[in-house]
Amino acid sequence: MATGAGRGHGACRERQATGAAPRSCERSSKACSSRGIRYLTIYAFSSENWKRPVGEVEDLMGLLRLYLRREVADLRGNGVQIAFIGDPSRLSKEINALISEAEESTRHNATLTLTVAVNYGGRQEIVDTVRRIAEQVRDGDLDADQISEETFQRHLQTRNLPDLDLVIRTSGEQRLSNFLLWQSAYTELVFVPTLWPDFTLEHLDEAIGEFQRRERRYGGARG
Repeated sequence: MATGAGRGHGACRERQATGAAPRSCERSSKACSSRGIRYLTIYAFSSENWKRPVGEVEDLMGLLRLYLRREVADLRGNGVQIAFIGDPSRLSKEINALISEAEESTRHNATLTLTVAVNYGGRQEIVDTVRRIAEQVRDGDLDADQISEETFQRHLQTRNLPDLDLVIRTSGEQRLSNFLLWQSAYTELVFVPTLWPDFTLEHLDEAIGEFQRRERRYGGARG
């Protein structure tokens, strides 16, 4: 996760969730808060994860329910605001109710904004965004000549978040796996061989250190 004027925005792309995964999320949230990082996004369940065996999907959904039932109270007490992105239509009524409760009960918190991506896919988010903009043009509410990157940004699910600074990809995989594709255009990527449930504060600090050693030029010449 990134630092910078207290507005750093980091993200973790996890793989192979286990019973320890909720604790990893809580641990990372607390660590980010203590390091002055204001925004953290966790990829909990991708839209492609439905392709996994039924038993594995059920286990992942069970972990999500466990997290929402057991960890939200602690996060709320630590000043964490919880938000969710993704398509809720395939989630159970119980999980959607727990998500709504978590968002409502933490919406006034400001220490850290923790965004949890559930049934989320970066490509689908871009398609949905294009569709919403096209509908506004069709209805005469938006002139096509006025569409800009800022227009697109305002229609994304992450429109209330600052630009993404750092993506930490665990498990040794070296790809984004359909995670925050638009938002990652100039994001620094750090790949960690450790599985997400085993991700420690030492791993976090190493990733932050790597980020701080890099020169972010956004396409410009070296300083």
